[in-house]
Amino acid sequence: MVTVTLPPELEKVVTERAKQQGTTPELWTLDRLHQSLQAETSLDLAPEPTSEDESMLDFFAGYVGVLNSSEFVPGGAQMSQDTGRKFAEGMLKKREEGE
Repeated sequence: MVTVTLPPELEKVVTERAKQQGTTPELWTLDRLHQSLQAETSLDLAPEPTSEDESMLDFFAGYVGVLNSSEFVPGGAQMSQDTGRKFAEGMLKKREEGE
């Protein structure tokens, strides 16, 4: 991993652009860097599969998984229940807080 320190004026621009696009400064910067590299070269940043028999499951092993919320919350977290109502309540709360 590489850490890049931006001068304050550049950091301000990056932060503003990221906010306009609804993302983080880090993701915005990575996207711009990726676009720039692709424009300059035909660089393919996707890793090559190690074998023809390897699936996406094999590729993402250790990074992606499934959990059962009932292992953490008695009766399960019920996160897929009433999502529309929960979203509306969250938006109303944000409006009331002035965000």
